[in-house]
Amino acid sequence: MKPTNFAYHLTTYLSKYLPGKAGISRNTVMSYRDTFSLLLRFCSEDKAVTIERITLKTLTKELIDEFLIWLETQRGCTVSTRNQRLAAIHSFFRYLQLEEPGHLFMCQQILAIPMKRTARRAIHYLTLDAIKTILKAPDTTCLMGRRDLVLLSLMYDTGARVQEVADLTVADVRLENPPTIKLTGKGNRSRLVPLMTPTAKLLDQYLSEHDLKHPQYGSCHVFQNRSDAKLTRAGITYILSKYVEAARVLHPELIPKKISPHCFRHSKAMHLLQSGVNLIYIRDFLGHVTIKTTEMYARADSRMKRKALENAHQITSPSKMPVWQQNHSLLKWLKELGH
Repeated sequence: MKPTNFAYHLTTYLSKYLPGKAGISRNTVMSYRDTFSLLLRFCSEDKAVTIERITLKTLTKELIDEFLIWLETQRGCTVSTRNQRLAAIHSFFRYLQLEEPGHLFMCQQILAIPMKRTARRAIHYLTLDAIKTILKAPDTTCLMGRRDLVLLSLMYDTGARVQEVADLTVADVRLENPPTIKLTGKGNRSRLVPLMTPTAKLLDQYLSEHDLKHPQYGSCHVFQNRSDAKLTRAGITYILSKYVEAARVLHPELIPKKISPHCFRHSKAMHLLQSGVNLIYIRDFLGHVTIKTTEMYARADSRMKRKALENAHQITSPSKMPVWQQNHSLLKWLKELGH
């Protein structure tokens, strides 16, 4: 059977355009691929359309609308997940309108499908005392405990995403003054992040202990499991959870119920903000594309809001009672005006 125009364009889009021309990261490509796997399943199971017969004409605005409803009602996806799936579909049809101008109207109809509004999620972050408590939990008398201490310290010190830490190689580490590491994040964008002296020393000791400082090991991943394979996101999450539970036993008042690796990233950003670091520098430090993403930390910091309000109140409020408030005859006369 001859491949359809949809099959051709989807294959080209996922295997060549996204990783090649667009430079999209592997994780994003996988996420987009999963979106179209779900779309194909919807067409096959719910609309009884044979996958081999799906063409570009099949993918009408009405069908995409029904698919989005199916995600929420049948699969129980959140609005946020629904929007992520729609973003992947929008990306494909933006690509398609250049490849198939004859389908421009259909593409623009689908691109006009709006994102749903979502409730702004609260940012969960830890206090400095909570971070210190968790970092004290690893047993540094054993090899794995020392690895975990370096891992968690580096995650907090650099505000790295969990995948960025998992992908970190020896060649990405620079321990000469000033010490830095290169993190590669979303869209394969790389940034240099400074290391504080204590973290740099820990990392230096760790690399020496594992004999990873020789140039020939530059492509090796910094953090590996017992099988000498790189740690996965799930593996890092498991390590963090283990020490969070240990810290909670000692100081339950400091440790929230739910802590993810991303919570370390949020915590670092909030602590930088509370220390007076400019949002522009925090944006570059975290690798955000726009300052709008970084502004969520300023909106979330109730302590800074209160301090700003208190400062404003001190400036505008009079230190002494006005003279007219001390004049009881005047006050009595003003009250009588209303009668």
